[in-house]
This record gives sequence, structure tokens and C-alpha cells, in this order.
Amino acid sequence: MSTIIKTKKIGLWATASLVLGNMIGSGIFLLPASLASFGGISIIGWIVSALGGLALAKVFSELSKMFPKTGGPYTFAKQGFGDFPAFLVAWGYWISICCTNAAIAVTMLSYLSTFFPILNISPFAVAATGLGAIWFLTYINTRGVKEASWIQLITTILKLVPLILVAIVGMFFIEIAHFQPFNISGGSDLSAITATATLTLFAFLGIESATIPADNIDNPTVTIPKATIIGTWVAIFVYILGSVAVMGIIPPETLQNSAAPFADAAVVIWGESARNWVALGVVISTFGALNGWIMMQGQIPMAAAKDKLFPKLFGKVNENNMPATGLMFSSLLISGLMLMNYSKSLVKTFEFMILLATLTCLVPYLFSTATHLLFSLRSGKKWSWIWGSLAFLFSMWAVVGSGAEIVYYGFLALMCGIPIYVWIKR
Repeated sequence: MSTIIKTKKIGLWATASLVLGNMIGSGIFLLPASLASFGGISIIGWIVSALGGLALAKVFSELSKMFPKTGGPYTFAKQGFGDFPAFLVAWGYWISICCTNAAIAVTMLSYLSTFFPILNISPFAVAATGLGAIWFLTYINTRGVKEASWIQLITTILKLVPLILVAIVGMFFIEIAHFQPFNISGGSDLSAITATATLTLFAFLGIESATIPADNIDNPTVTIPKATIIGTWVAIFVYILGSVAVMGIIPPETLQNSAAPFADAAVVIWGESARNWVALGVVISTFGALNGWIMMQGQIPMAAAKDKLFPKLFGKVNENNMPATGLMFSSLLISGLMLMNYSKSLVKTFEFMILLATLTCLVPYLFSTATHLLFSLRSGKKWSWIWGSLAFLFSMWAVVGSGAEIVYYGFLALMCGIPIYVWIKR
């Protein structure tokens, strides 16, 4: 008796919300404070990283037309360079997602304690709430991509509301004096721009999200490119306009020490009650990002498992055509990583895992952009080749900008996958 697989595909706006929701997590709510020590020149850093983000968006859009198959960066690396590089991409991306999801869950719980103070004093309440969120979203994702995409669309809309309100209304509260002098870092303009661009470029991680569940997207060769470009442009708008507004509302010496820049800006505009609304926005934002990345944690390993480059359990799908076993296995790992943060003896281990997640996420960008460059050169398409070159250089710059420690430990993490590759290929 054959098994009937349900296939519920998602359209343009749900796919765009996946890109946007995965890009906008909790980082943007804190970035203005990190940039404040550089002054207004950090806006140029945003523009530089935005250009790199657009180049990546263009590359992933074109790759999705060439290879409209589930797996995203894994699929692109396999087409361009073969099995072993593709395995490293799948392995590294999976590690990165699991570590990132643990960090997102911890951040969500931190902001949720604003409304439920018990989360500040009860380890049991923290653990139960965090595990509840992880496993609820895991369940939703086993029900099918359509169900998960609805949560993603709703949370993306809700997370954008406070950001866009502060960005637009905040323009009427800007004080030009807060941008003078333009560079307050004490270094040269070039070094300040480089430093701020390095800080902001990580806000574009997740730009590839639409390419990963390609088999679950309606008309992928058309929908994925459009969704990727839409998501990227909206993110750029929110990032830059929001940063300008917050930096213009709060004096730089105050902003540098702010633990919640957008909330502090909202208080200036609407009064003290607005602080809780922004905190709620962060909770919704992290919840939506957790949902989107949990979807991702099942898709790339599934694609690799179907090609016999990952353990078989990750390739098993349920009646909803979702990799339920792989999702649950990954969520077990995420649960353990999250709980590390609440054990004094394991906090440093947790921080280390989050650190190495950075490089293991950037490696897929390098292989994807290199694949695009390879096929562009073969086809002789001039503009395509230029976009590919820019995206590759941007990805390489991101790796270098991560720092020697991250590169070193990220490399070790990738090398840890070699015994698994040998075992699978035996």
C-alpha cells in the first residue's frame, strides 16, 4: 500500500516573510548601541553591508533559478564542487542553526522576563518555558511548511510594527547635533566604516532562507528570487532608517550604554509605557526567528541525507512531507544547548558554541557565491559575473571580519564532520 504524501506549498509573501523573519531576530534591537561609539559614520557602514547583502540576494536569486531544489547552499555547493564540499556546507550549516536557535531561545526568555518576573528567579520556569517554545514550534513544523509559514508571516508582520513605527515617527524627533562630529571613534574614517560594516553585515545572515525549502515553494524559480529581493530590501529599509532614528533621538554618550536602544527611543516618542511594547516586539521577533530557523534545521540535512551525504534519519519524511525525525533530533540538541546557558559550569561552553556558529554559517555563503561565479564565467554573462564577484568578496570579507578565534574554532568544527563523512561513504 503506497503512502500518500501531502504537499502544501507556500506562496510569495509567506516565502518573503521566511527571509525577512530569519534575518530580523533580536540583533537589530541592540545594534544602535554597538554603533553609537562610532557616530553618524556608522550609517555608511550600514550602506556598505547593505550593498553586500544585495549582491548576496542577487546571487541566491539566480542560483535558485539554476537549481530549484531543496537544500539551498548545500545544493549549490554540490552542483559546483561535488560531494565533500557539499557535506561540509550541510554539516556546518546544521551546527550553525542548532547553536543559533539555542541563542534565540535564550534571548526570547530574557525579554519575556519583562512580563513574567518569575523567569528571573526560577530556573524551572525558564527551562519549562524555553523547552515549551522549542517543542511547540518543532511540532508546528512537523505539521507541514504551510502551517509553519503562517506563524512566520504573522510574527514577521508583528515584529516589523514597532521597528517601522520608531523608524518613521522617530524622524520627527531627530536632533542633528547627535550626528556631530560625524566620526567620534578616534580612528580614521576608513577604519570606522570597516568596523561598522563588519558589525552590521551579520544582520544579513538568513538572506538565503527562501532557497532552502525550494520543493515546498509554489513556482520556486519565480517565487524564490522575488521573495529574496523583497525580504532584503525591506530589511535594509528597517535596518538603516531604524538606526538613523534611534541615533538621532538618543545622544551618543547615552546610547553607548543603552541595553534597549529601540525601547529607549520609543520612551522619548510615546512615554514610559512604550517600553513594554518594544519588549513585546522583541519577544515576537525572536519567537518568529526561532520558528523560521527550526524549519531550516530540517531542510538542509534532509537534502543531504537524500543524496546519502548525511545520516539516514535526517532524510525520513512524514505524511506532511516534513523531515519529522530530523527536526526532533535537532531540537533535542537545541534543548541541551539552551539549558547549558543556565548552568554556571556550562555558560562558557554555550558562549563558545554561539561563537563558532558564526563561521559555520558563513562557509555556505563562500561555496554558494563561488558556485555562482563558476557558472557565470562558463555562461559568459557579464553582469551575473560582476554580482557573483561582489558577493564572493563580501562573503570572504565577512569571514575575515569574524576574527582569528572564530575562524580557528569554526575550522575545527567543520573538521569534526570528516569522520561522519567517512562513516557515511564507507
